Amino acid sequence: MNWEKLSTPKIHGGMGFKDLFAFNLAMLGKQGWKFITEPDSLVARNFKARYFPSASYLTATVGHNPIYIWRSIMGARFIVREGARWSIGSGATIPILIEPWLPNGEFIGNDIPGAHFVHNFIVNSLMNLYDKSWNEQVVRQVFSDDIANKILHTPLIFQVD
Repeated sequence: MNWEKLSTPKIHGGMGFKDLFAFNLAMLGKQGWKFITEPDSLVARNFKARYFPSASYLTATVGHNPIYIWRSIMGARFIVREGARWSIGSGATIPILIEPWLPNGEFIGNDIPGAHFVHNFIVNSLMNLYDKSWNEQVVRQVFSDDIANKILHTPLIFQVD
């Protein structure tokens, strides 16, 4: 039998075999997701120390002479990146540029006018920290109207400490 027939679900007359390539990518993506959500785990700390000590998994590079599993996990990063979205709590660790923190997973690219002004800034520099709201005056001063509107419509998560 051909693979298409073998991988068709049993209820549709096939054998129900899984697509092993897709399954492998899902498992590698899951490991990458754990690097983000469980940064204090032993595996995450070891990989971070070796491959992305001053970056996050989503911004890391493959590096020089990596082990096979790291290359594989990095090969599945596109899955994690497509599904990952920041929720803005304090905004203290999220860079303004390149990270998907706007609604619908959008991000502000390096190619916008004035990007060099906010290159090393984090999201909480656009906020009023005393009342946990967006500083509309700063946002409208720095960004174009369309980007400013997206920022101002991004919900802020109130955390209970």
